Amino acid sequence: MIGADALLKSLENQNVKQIFAYPGGAVLPIYDRMQEYDIRRVLVRHEQGAAFAAAGLSRASQEIGVCLATSGPGATNLITGIADAKLDSIPMVILTGNVVKHLIGSDAFQEIDIVGVCEPIVKHSYFVEYAEDLPRIIEEAFYLAKSGRPGPVLIDIPKSVQAEEISDKLWQKIVKKEKIKMSLPGYYYEFNDKFFNDQEIEKATQILSKAKKPIVIFGHGVVLSNAESELKKFLDKTKIPAVWTLHGIGAMDTKSKNCFGMIGMHGTAAANFAAHDADVIIGIGIRFDDRITGTLDAFQRNKKIIHFDIDPSEFDKNVYADVKICGEIKNLLPLLTQKINDLGDQIKTWTNTLEKKHKLWPISSTNGKKLTEITVIEEIFKNTDDDSIVIPDVGQNQMWTAQRFVGKKSRKFLSSGGLGTMGFSLPTAVGACFSGFETWSISGDGGFQMNLQELGTIAQENLPIKICILNNGFLGMVRQWQELFYDKNYEGTPLWNPNFKAIGEAYSIPSYYVDNLDDAKKMIKKMKNHKGPILCEFFVKREENVFPMVPAGKDLGQTLLNKIQTI
Repeated sequence: MIGADALLKSLENQNVKQIFAYPGGAVLPIYDRMQEYDIRRVLVRHEQGAAFAAAGLSRASQEIGVCLATSGPGATNLITGIADAKLDSIPMVILTGNVVKHLIGSDAFQEIDIVGVCEPIVKHSYFVEYAEDLPRIIEEAFYLAKSGRPGPVLIDIPKSVQAEEISDKLWQKIVKKEKIKMSLPGYYYEFNDKFFNDQEIEKATQILSKAKKPIVIFGHGVVLSNAESELKKFLDKTKIPAVWTLHGIGAMDTKSKNCFGMIGMHGTAAANFAAHDADVIIGIGIRFDDRITGTLDAFQRNKKIIHFDIDPSEFDKNVYADVKICGEIKNLLPLLTQKINDLGDQIKTWTNTLEKKHKLWPISSTNGKKLTEITVIEEIFKNTDDDSIVIPDVGQNQMWTAQRFVGKKSRKFLSSGGLGTMGFSLPTAVGACFSGFETWSISGDGGFQMNLQELGTIAQENLPIKICILNNGFLGMVRQWQELFYDKNYEGTPLWNPNFKAIGEAYSIPSYYVDNLDDAKKMIKKMKNHKGPILCEFFVKREENVFPMVPAGKDLGQTLLNKIQTI
């Protein structure tokens, strides 16, 4: 047996069911042995698609997605997908081939130091020198990817290591799934033991006992910690109003009482008002990034901040926290729930104010007669179930979808948050589809063209993805900024587009085109009931803006309701 066998059998032992991959010379020993193992090889059409697909599976399920690429350009093509996963704390394992060991450092054909290139955008990386190390490295990589704050882990394997023989003794250990001793000096994922201080819970209790206008902002950490029920118990007991980040969507029923929407640049006006006027903010599994805070001085002014996070490096990074509670949210939030009392009467005036604001400032809608991006998105949600996965791309379609998402479960709204990557939706849908749930991909005409080659993957694998292209003939979000802040100087944003219906048909995917609301309603029902892949281009209103909006450099109290009116 050779290194390729050790790799593939170790992946089987980690319950890997599929690898999203693209072949090349530096990974041929792995490909030569693949058919011997019960792992589905999903042939993507571009390595970037492999990285997004692997992360898509991780985002939609409890599995860790795996992608594989050859050396040189194959490896570098993964970088955007890896960076996207790192910024959103998505666990995944990336496998790359490299030139044979004796050529490393000689600028050989398709040689690249992918470990060095990816150093800032991975949680950890390995360069494999000996085939006998592969089982241990695979064990460690999966452990690192998922434990603590999740993230991508890279394993770079020279071609000669893949072909190197391994001992029969090691092979028998792999086959018998014997426990492999890991070597991770300096790595602590049990943050509860190392960093947690129970006095912080007491400090949080004292702050909340005096609060008049508290709010909870919950985010991705709740989902990653599987702490949805713990969050609900905390909010049900305390009656504290809640808002959420882009990645917090679905962590609880968005129609629950005292829930006031997504916060941030395109959050609801009521959510932004709540954060701006609050006297206590409890951040649960969030990193206080610039898209939710606006200007930091205004965000922090006259507030006490309580911060739950598993990663101690997040504390005081952007916003100073009066209370820092470090560890698994699932374990630590119940400690505060036990200590705190029902604050309903204490904060009744505050919750009444937020309810009035929420009714006064509803999310913008259309007149219901014209075909717009908003009407298409609303129709999609009317036809989806609680288990349906919805994946917007990046830009206006992303924000409109996020504002209107009414899912009651986590891992059903998948979005590129930290990196904001156009071209995200279609390849991510490829991976998410393997979770077994109905999958909808929503893209603008610009973002769709960045990875449309993955239609080939979808067709070859016959993946039942419902592909919606919202065609407004613009790079819509940039055009919106040009309209509002650059005197409608639409430089570089109008798009000449191909016939998307014809492209879909060229890939043998049933494809359609609609340009009116009645046909759109019928088509979305048709897409819902279709068993295989299906594509529809929706030709929508050209100049439509996403509101509310917090302009760059402004605070949440300066949220625009429309072009001229602020909250």
